[in-house]
Amino acid sequence: MSTDAESFTIGQLARRTGLPARTIRFWSDAGLVPHARSAGGYRLYGPEAVLRLELVRTLRELGLGLDVVQQILSRAVTVTDVATTQIAALDAEIRTLRLRRAVLSTIANRGSSIEETLLMHKLARLSAQERQQIIDDFVTDIVTGIDPDSPAMGVANSMRQMPVELPDDPAPEQVDAWIELGELVANEDFRNRVRAMVVAGAGADELGYEPDYQAVSEHAGRALAEGVEPGSVQGKAVLDRLIAPELPSGERARLLEQLEVFVDARVERYWQLLAIINGRPPHPAAVPNFEWLIAALRAHTNE
Repeated sequence: MSTDAESFTIGQLARRTGLPARTIRFWSDAGLVPHARSAGGYRLYGPEAVLRLELVRTLRELGLGLDVVQQILSRAVTVTDVATTQIAALDAEIRTLRLRRAVLSTIANRGSSIEETLLMHKLARLSAQERQQIIDDFVTDIVTGIDPDSPAMGVANSMRQMPVELPDDPAPEQVDAWIELGELVANEDFRNRVRAMVVAGAGADELGYEPDYQAVSEHAGRALAEGVEPGSVQGKAVLDRLIAPELPSGERARLLEQLEVFVDARVERYWQLLAIINGRPPHPAAVPNFEWLIAALRAHTNE
């Protein structure tokens, strides 16, 4: 480099660019800003150093590491290639930050313990593939040994429904739903319950009589809301609207047995959680209505 009158000392360059002298010295030592030495050993910079420093400062403010900046300056890579890579990295970081914020919101709203906080963090940071694997393992466990052609397999396999990944900006209720779902499928009692339902569904004969879903929601739901006791005279009147009074006691007993197997609030919650995670409104809870029907059948069968 020439050391003519257009050269700058590091102090002059600092005043001209607004950069601290120590930063210029550091970048110079990293090979980003060429310089020469005066006869006294002082660093001297040419006029092109001003533009070089502005470029380095811009790239650093955009979050690029010194090694990447060096590659750009040496034309080993293009700014376009680096920008494309950085965009992908920033998008991933933004998703992580949004998810972290959602998890913290869930922790704050639930008043979580330390143990719950650790579990929530672990579950929420899983990749989409890891989340899906948890559900796949759960379903595989409950269907082991079941005839693949059984109608029950369709219901079991539909329990695999998971989004490819949580949205970029997951709502707190979506994070909360995923955490609750992860806890639910890890529960051994729940897994055994679903397994029993699948086995029963695979081996059960079709019932000759089944209650109407809408009728149960309407009549049992109203009775439940009004506080009608299932075993009362009023409860019997509601039951007669749902189950034909002339239905033989044997059929009633079979119906009661089937309902007791397949009505479970935790299973219904599973489907509700899947809906929330997938951004759909969950169906209103129907299990309490069927639990009322089960109680009424128990009370009035064999009367």
